[in-house]
Amino acid sequence: MDVSMFDFDLPEELIAQTPLKERTASRLMVLSPENGTVQHRHFTDLTQYLNPGDCLVLNDTKVLPARLLGVKEDTGAKIEVLLLKQTVGDEWECLVKPAKRIKVGSTVVFGEGQLQAECTGVKDEGRRMMIFRYQGIFHEVLDELGKMPLPPYIKEQLEDQDRYQTVFAKNRGSAAAPTAGLHFTDELLDALKAKGVTVAFITLHVGLGTFRPVKAEKIEEHSMHAEFYQMTKGTAELLNRTKEEGGRVIAVGTTVIRTLETIAAKSNGRLTEASGWTDIFIYPGYKYKAIDGMITNFHLPKSTLIMLVSAFAGRDFLLSAYKQAVEEKYRFFSFGDAMLITERI
Repeated sequence: MDVSMFDFDLPEELIAQTPLKERTASRLMVLSPENGTVQHRHFTDLTQYLNPGDCLVLNDTKVLPARLLGVKEDTGAKIEVLLLKQTVGDEWECLVKPAKRIKVGSTVVFGEGQLQAECTGVKDEGRRMMIFRYQGIFHEVLDELGKMPLPPYIKEQLEDQDRYQTVFAKNRGSAAAPTAGLHFTDELLDALKAKGVTVAFITLHVGLGTFRPVKAEKIEEHSMHAEFYQMTKGTAELLNRTKEEGGRVIAVGTTVIRTLETIAAKSNGRLTEASGWTDIFIYPGYKYKAIDGMITNFHLPKSTLIMLVSAFAGRDFLLSAYKQAVEEKYRFFSFGDAMLITERI
């Protein structure tokens, strides 16, 4: 399957550079692949589409202020370091720019020297293993010196760092936000619960794959980077019960989808308590096992994310909806508008 099959024309001005003032002010495109219908609504209308007995599944990962700007100790050259994942102790896998300047033994200094990182290993695609030295508590130092790791297509500075964090963010570890969750407020979640919708949480720490384009011409030749996920016994039991009682499991974002489908694939479609690393790559031809619907943002052309959504909605139907979104001037990507896709509306 050619990657070009997932391309579409997107005017640059539709790439949302800043979040809206109110989280729930986004638009919501509602798709029913079964009926072939497209509705143009607002995100707060979600309460009209979720029913008592449905379960909304959210990713409670918390984004680290993982982007560090420092200088190489011996030359003073400016170096950017993006924390990707913690390996052992204070050693992290990082994305470094410009990577060619950083070799084993190179040291990068941040701030007034309260944080230093020494390169302990060289990997491909600009990645380096770095061991950090500091005084005090690492996450407090990171909160002081780090910046939110916004995607490369966002050129504007983020005035409020919390706007790249969901209101339910809890477990530190992501290099990027699970952006479909950014639309929710505590008030909207309370309104859904009052209607009889249950809310469950999983954790998936978003990693390098979010920033990585598909370079292969054939989809099958692309490999995903692994990301850590975790689901509790309580969440697994709630989701299984939802299915058994006829409710729908609605995944908020591709990170939740990848977690649930990874776990379901290992246990014949039933969900169980689990944790580990997933590199699942979902594209058309994949048969969904765990979810009945999804809420997701509008994704980049030729990205693994639009392929994942196409596997659920159907490529032709989804791309026709994207064409409408462009015509109707929906906002795209991380700070953009959202879709609800479910067969039973």
